[in-house]
Amino acid sequence: MHSPHSPHSAQSSHTPSDSIFDHCPVGCLSPLEDTSIALAEGVLKKCPDCGQLLSSCSKAWFDESMQEFDVPEGTLPSGRNKQRYHQRMGKILNQAKLLISSPSTDQPPRLLDVGCSSGALLRVAKACAYDASGAEPATKAADTARALGFEVFPGFLQDASLPDNHFDVITLFEVIEHLLEPQELLLEILRILKPGGVLLIGTGNADSWTVDFMGADWEYFDIRSHGGHISFFNPKSMARLTEQCGFKVESINTKRVNIRERKNASKAMYEVVKVTREILAMPARWSDKGHDMLATLKKPEQ
Repeated sequence: MHSPHSPHSAQSSHTPSDSIFDHCPVGCLSPLEDTSIALAEGVLKKCPDCGQLLSSCSKAWFDESMQEFDVPEGTLPSGRNKQRYHQRMGKILNQAKLLISSPSTDQPPRLLDVGCSSGALLRVAKACAYDASGAEPATKAADTARALGFEVFPGFLQDASLPDNHFDVITLFEVIEHLLEPQELLLEILRILKPGGVLLIGTGNADSWTVDFMGADWEYFDIRSHGGHISFFNPKSMARLTEQCGFKVESINTKRVNIRERKNASKAMYEVVKVTREILAMPARWSDKGHDMLATLKKPEQ
């Protein structure tokens, strides 16, 4: 999704010295190193301990890019994407039900979608028989979700004062890559998740074959196309962060490979790209080298 407030005009005022990160948000202590991946806002930084990749953008550029989400339509999918989204997320949410350690027999499982935007996932959760609610700091998008009948806190989760041990499943899709200090949010999620409850985190995988093939051309790195994308995880850094915050890792899976964005390929070249993606898809799953990452975590039982 392209931002209506694209920060192209601000590029000349942002320099690497303004960089939003000066340390690894996973908690590693080694100094960050430069990579060979050069973006408009500067080279990506890398933590040599966990492999986390980090933007060199400034705080001002980050804040400006995040404005794209404060619109009524939020991140609602449309057309064929809507059907694919419902099928894919419905499968993930139904699998999460099976992992709940102590499911209630007299009421539907409670699900909280953190960063719920305009309610796309909440609608899937409702269709999967969850008691679904959300939290969303983009007020216009939150209003859309609330108009659909969902209970949505219009702000950051840490300010919602939700009760301890309350939710069976909490989802965090396309959120963690926006966070400067993810530990604070994860610790709050741990507090409000029931013992034996499930946390699902979806984000990109910076240690993927897609990054090997495309480098700076991977659109996921482009803050102008994906506002607020500043922190790029891999299976190792995801496991390290979540375990430090008290979660048990059930699984971290990846899928999908790309070698060239469609907008940068001729029609004939894109047909080759599609065939290559299909050939690489299964090996990427086996080797954790896909660019879509899903972490399934649990709160230990007490």
